[in-house]
Amino acid sequence: MNRRNFLPLLGGIAIGFPVASLAQRTPVLSIGFLNSASPDNYAFNAAAFREGLREAGYVDGQNVTIEYRWANGDYDQLPALANDLVKRNVAVIAATGDIASARAAQAATRSIPIVFTVGADPTPFGLVETLSHPGGNATGITLFSSTLSAKRLELLREIAPGATLIALLMNPDNPNIETDIKAAQDAAHALGKQTVVVNARNPGEFDAAFKTSAQKHAGAMLLASDPMFLGQRGRHIALAQQYAIPVMYWTREFAAAGGLMSYGSSITWMYREAGIYVGRILKGARPADLPVLQPSKFELIINLNTAKALGLTVPHSLLLRADEVIE
Repeated sequence: MNRRNFLPLLGGIAIGFPVASLAQRTPVLSIGFLNSASPDNYAFNAAAFREGLREAGYVDGQNVTIEYRWANGDYDQLPALANDLVKRNVAVIAATGDIASARAAQAATRSIPIVFTVGADPTPFGLVETLSHPGGNATGITLFSSTLSAKRLELLREIAPGATLIALLMNPDNPNIETDIKAAQDAAHALGKQTVVVNARNPGEFDAAFKTSAQKHAGAMLLASDPMFLGQRGRHIALAQQYAIPVMYWTREFAAAGGLMSYGSSITWMYREAGIYVGRILKGARPADLPVLQPSKFELIINLNTAKALGLTVPHSLLLRADEVIE
């Protein structure tokens, strides 16, 4: 090769090499996943989140990495976990696991985008300015679970018509507890029912809550929409059967695990949409411009095996209205 032909070739190599090296050194974006439950019990929700993220064009381990932080039911751990994600300079924080996670993330940063999943209206908690125009660094998805208390109690009355006292099982560590209690009490009183609040901060307090409900002769129970209850669903479902108390739950996973019945929207839908929202933000969307998503579909699930075990007769009209009957 003569010198005239060799020099352009050498220049091309010299110019091309740094570009290729730069491409290889491009950092992979990190996503923070902050959750108040545990990885063992919430694996299905984490999978739904990754599914939504994949739909948006991002795959964990390929073009993004997910930094998981689990509080394992201890809400007091959330602020430290959120601060750790901020120190790691993640691109987005998926503050999943209800109001406590979202507030911890927002207290840790006002600049990193946040996508939350909550069961209540996020506006009173200062997470957003309005549902349609969040206005800050946070947006997300809400199930508006408290607003369904009246419908859940109406359905519960059909399957347990003799229940005059309804136990409200609550987690006092959940910031939304007052809203949940008021919504349930108002709905119960409108139906001519009385209520008693029983609390459980962790699985170790489940038995005492059910024992108190039985001692006060509660004929049925309404479960609050709390991540800890969902994560530990197997334990309190077994106690519901042991104490023979009909319980109304708020999402399908309870009925699928042996709970009597559930009415509400899909929590896996919520986590999947959170993954999609994170993907949109990674592509340049601003949380302030992304409206808080609300469910449009609600499902009634009845576990007929559990009803029989409790000695309950499910009205045929209720079975016809069910979206799914588990036998």
